[in-house]
Amino acid sequence: MNSLGGVWVDASQVRRRPSEELVTQLYGQFKGALFAHVLGLTNHDRQWTEDVVQETLIRAWQNAETLVRDPRMLRGWLLTVARRIVIDGWRTRQTRPQEVELTSTDAVHSADETEQRLSIMVITDVIGRLGEEHRAAIYETYVRGRTIREAAHVLGIPEGTVKSRVYNAMKILRRALREWN
Repeated sequence: MNSLGGVWVDASQVRRRPSEELVTQLYGQFKGALFAHVLGLTNHDRQWTEDVVQETLIRAWQNAETLVRDPRMLRGWLLTVARRIVIDGWRTRQTRPQEVELTSTDAVHSADETEQRLSIMVITDVIGRLGEEHRAAIYETYVRGRTIREAAHVLGIPEGTVKSRVYNAMKILRRALREWN
């Protein structure tokens, strides 16, 4: 039972349009043969086959007024339309780049350097805000790789001063990185 305009009606009593009746008849009568034929044309791609069968029946519905009702003619017409739809599909697939699925071994692994670059930017900014004497101590010990004694000799200051400047500069850098993270 279906509701038509608020009135419940038995579905068998509802009159269908001739084109709808034809498509229902075609589907019932030719679906198996049409599906099997198209399945071979699509290299057994079931999803594509279903799409082609559906498109074929839509075209039959669109051309219902002009179709010859002889079952042999209808079967031939349906198979021809389906074949043409598949051919169009193959042509479309050949003009587009082929889609492939990447497997984990195919995927290109590139390290995400975003975090590292942001850290460098933060460190550069903080070092830029350090005083000249703190920057010099960091430069001599961390960048040039000198010992505290060597840095003190190059900078012309006592070793204890180099140690305290490096310690204070590193404390400022660590705090800035903690705040950033």
